[in-house]
Amino acid sequence: MTSFKLAIGQSPAELASPQDRLAWLAEVLASVADQRADLLLLPELYACGYNIGAAVAQLAEPSDGPQAAAIRMLAAAHGVAIHYGYAERSGAQIYNSAQCFGPDGALLGHQRKLVIPPGYERGQFVAGQKANLFTYRGMTIATLICYDAEFPETVRHVAARGAELVLVPTALGAQWGWVSRTMIPTRAYENGVFLAYANSAGIENGMAFLGESVVAAPDGSEVARAGAGPEILFAVLDPARIGAAQARLPYLQDRMTLDL
Repeated sequence: MTSFKLAIGQSPAELASPQDRLAWLAEVLASVADQRADLLLLPELYACGYNIGAAVAQLAEPSDGPQAAAIRMLAAAHGVAIHYGYAERSGAQIYNSAQCFGPDGALLGHQRKLVIPPGYERGQFVAGQKANLFTYRGMTIATLICYDAEFPETVRHVAARGAELVLVPTALGAQWGWVSRTMIPTRAYENGVFLAYANSAGIENGMAFLGESVVAAPDGSEVARAGAGPEILFAVLDPARIGAAQARLPYLQDRMTLDL
């Protein structure tokens, strides 16, 4: 398998409406396509905004709603896969979800947040079930949304199922720098996988986001890291690094020998 080029859209948190968010996405996609990126990863709840309180109920849409249709069209128009977070309405339930449309506009993967963290989310969202994988451009990919990736068990679970790249749309506050700088690279290292962590930047309704989106390699090193402000981050992923890391430290196999 050849290299995989990933882009992370560390978007401005202050984008005020779903229309503003679509406009920003449309604006940056030309440069993402010019860089020949295979996939653009956007933050948690990108489509509607994260720190919007009860307004999330009004902005939640089905997985095939108007916002999804617009993003599907943008993916096809620019020939770039787009992976984004959104508030998903399914019947009476609202999920913190993410989905990915391929460069032809086809749905590649969908995931609901597995664990709802303390704070406002617990009053708005229902927890999802099961971690889903999909394959794109020869890479086996899993999605874990923000808090989900902070559990060793979740990343280990998808890695053991064959995930080579874990995409993490997040909404990490400025006070949680240790998570982005230390925990996320550790998750990549302890499983021998690539892990891409896409955060927002700036302030949304009084909440300051850390920024510092990062792509961590299977050996725990950083392939690329963003600063505190909005930017498009690019990283070239060499799949050979996965096999090398897992052969050097075969945690996924050796854990089966543990007698606890």
